[in-house]
Amino acid sequence: MSDLFSSLADETAQKARPLADRLRPQSLAEVTGQPHLTGKDGALTRMIADGTLGSMIFWGPPGTGKTTVARLLAGETDLAFEQISAIFSGVADLKKAFEAARARRMSGRQTLLFVDEIHRFNKAQLDSFLPVMEDGTVILIGATTENPSFELNAALLSRARVLTFKPHDDESLRLLVERAEAAQGRALPLDQEARQSLYRMADGDGRAVLTLAEEVWRAAREGETFDAAQLQEIVQRRAPVYDKGQDGHYNLISALHKAVRGSDPDASLYYLCRMFDAGEDPRFIGRRLVRMASEDVGLADPQALVVANAAKDAYDFLGSPEGELALAQACIYIATAPKSNAAYTAFKQASRAAREYGSLLPPKHILNAPTRLMKDEGYGAGYEYDHDAPDAFSGQDYFPEKMGRQKFYDPPERGFERELRKRLEYWAKLRAEREDDGR
Repeated sequence: MSDLFSSLADETAQKARPLADRLRPQSLAEVTGQPHLTGKDGALTRMIADGTLGSMIFWGPPGTGKTTVARLLAGETDLAFEQISAIFSGVADLKKAFEAARARRMSGRQTLLFVDEIHRFNKAQLDSFLPVMEDGTVILIGATTENPSFELNAALLSRARVLTFKPHDDESLRLLVERAEAAQGRALPLDQEARQSLYRMADGDGRAVLTLAEEVWRAAREGETFDAAQLQEIVQRRAPVYDKGQDGHYNLISALHKAVRGSDPDASLYYLCRMFDAGEDPRFIGRRLVRMASEDVGLADPQALVVANAAKDAYDFLGSPEGELALAQACIYIATAPKSNAAYTAFKQASRAAREYGSLLPPKHILNAPTRLMKDEGYGAGYEYDHDAPDAFSGQDYFPEKMGRQKFYDPPERGFERELRKRLEYWAKLRAEREDDGR
């Protein structure tokens, strides 16, 4: 009788486990979505075949199999597997893990230490891994969703190979759903369009697609099949993968900026809406649009900066959701404006010159002489008031004598800067004439 109850309890516990956990792969060959790592010629497959395993950093979005693959590697190489999370662990936990690994090593068995969210550790904690990695006490596998180049220190990265886990594509997600259907013994009650919508909702996350599938099975009545609209209602929708302080944030603002610079208003609007959809602060987007207007449009269309500033102010006045339209309008205007980085380039060159030449005194003829001493020193001597000169242009040299005349601003033949170029050429011609007259 006790065996019967024990068996029933085990079966109930098994059913209570989330579907994603029940379908966790039991071998590297069962891992989907990472053929470059776990396929026949994958990097990890080759390591196992070679019989050697080194420390690694697994970098990729959530739900791509980082934890599962680490467990499987330990099993296939007969390493003791120990897992800690950087969110919940401190120095004491690390010391305990290292001591346990040393004890195992003394008995002839090496430890694979898996550290989830390794980027959460500070520099001192990351440095503590270095000696135990170097002497072979542990083989470290750290998992991170953030770019290791930014979040992990160079010393650790020099001792570990970075392997990139890619988001699941639709084919990989389809295979996961088919495995779930086989395990459940029934088809997922979705029409074809709804299935595609399910894959999009999963956003490349294998765990998410199985969790969503589980929600669909729970919601479906006997003989019911859901379309895409009904699916949206049932599962609401999964929040986009987007961390406003990390990679998702920087990737999307980079994509928006480059689409605007590339004069593609449709792609620009798409990335703008992706950021709105993910909950990005519209004020941040407004500030970035102002920057784009200055950096990438500049004086090719001076109105771009005016429009961007007006949109930012409109959002501050209206708030959400009405204010987002003003930002979208500015985004379209800047994307379709003629492009020029001449002002941006001139500013960078002038800044470099200001640093390189140091504190040179401006030419004395353009300095005021408020005292008799300064007048005696030649301050203001020879200054020509431009409004009194022919064409209101004296052609004087305003640069410090040790620098000589410099040219920073070179407007292209585009947009309003075509007119500015004509002005500069006209003044250059007059300046040359004034210099000839002076000789």
